[in-house]
Amino acid sequence: MRTGKTLAIAMGMAGVIFFTAGHASAISPAVPFIERPASDVTLIAIPREVPEEFKRRMVRFSSTEKPGTIIIDTNNKFLYYIEGPNRATRYGIGVGREGFGWSGVVNVGRKAEWPSWTPPAEMRVRERRAGRILPAVQEGGIDNPLGARAMYLYKGGRDTIFRIHGTNQPWTIGLNMSSGCIRMMNKDVEHLYSRADIGTKVIVIGPGNRQGKVDFEDRGIDIFATIFGG
Repeated sequence: MRTGKTLAIAMGMAGVIFFTAGHASAISPAVPFIERPASDVTLIAIPREVPEEFKRRMVRFSSTEKPGTIIIDTNNKFLYYIEGPNRATRYGIGVGREGFGWSGVVNVGRKAEWPSWTPPAEMRVRERRAGRILPAVQEGGIDNPLGARAMYLYKGGRDTIFRIHGTNQPWTIGLNMSSGCIRMMNKDVEHLYSRADIGTKVIVIGPGNRQGKVDFEDRGIDIFATIFGG
């Protein structure tokens, strides 16, 4: 789920301020109102390595959902792409911070390579109050917060304003850092992008349980398939 333009500011200390902008959604967050941070700017003292558990793996996976379905477990920070009976590719993800979580069943309505980023109006207003001016549109590229690929999530034919996308901040994978979008390492979002077609069903498990009951079980790494790609 929730992304923004990276602002690297020399501060005379081992700290860098990174912009973690995201999106307000047409699907209202299914949680009680929580006072949101005054800004989407987050201080990260030292960029960290992505933990091993969040690196792409083939896993033994059981579910009643059809192959080609995406299941996003925001609590555990994993996205699953169901490959076939008892198999799925598992990716580590970054998800929405407190107050920006959501859940539901949506589908991939549009796809874009090196997408441009249009900050939602409410985000631009929020950041302007904090003295930061966001661009109306930021063209795609390595410094764009949407990264290398974006899959736009739709509900009932309408854009939810949530995306599955890459990130120029890979160290945020495994964390609650966004404003609702689902972020992935660029190499992972490129891998998923090549497999998930327009219309792909996406089940987001998160606050409020609006996705309904989802039958799935991650039974651990499929070592043979992970090593050999079979």
